[in-house]
Amino acid sequence: MSQNGNKVEIEIEVKAPAAKFHQVFSCKPHIMASMSPQSIQGCDLLEGEWGKPGCIICWRYSHDGSPQIAKEIIEAIDNENYITNYKVIEGNLLELYKSFSSSVKVTPKENDDGSLVHWIFEYEKLNEDVPDPTGKLQILIDVAKDIDAHLLSQQP
Repeated sequence: MSQNGNKVEIEIEVKAPAAKFHQVFSCKPHIMASMSPQSIQGCDLLEGEWGKPGCIICWRYSHDGSPQIAKEIIEAIDNENYITNYKVIEGNLLELYKSFSSSVKVTPKENDDGSLVHWIFEYEKLNEDVPDPTGKLQILIDVAKDIDAHLLSQQP
């Protein structure tokens, strides 16, 4: 994990193919609740169309045992480079941060030997007493492991 100013990021390895992993985050975030129910309780489409930039989704998730909500707009989806960008527009995160955006990029490893998943959080704190959101990265690690296991179980 690295941390600079108002940005934290993490990269983890998964065994699933990059295209399939990217598709979950870009086009099918609503299925994450069935893949990782202890972390994600739901993801609802509020406006737009699944898999299209500009759609608005609402995540219901748990952090440190507390139920949380994040309403986000999917700002961009790059299906060639496997990148999805989100911006929080309502929810618990905005009680601590003036702005909060995230990006996930999935890169295929050589020889079709899995993928690297790189998350970046960019944010502006409401004040200097607000902690960096490093604890939220653990949720992503847990969810990534669950998605990876699910995708691998679906392969022939």
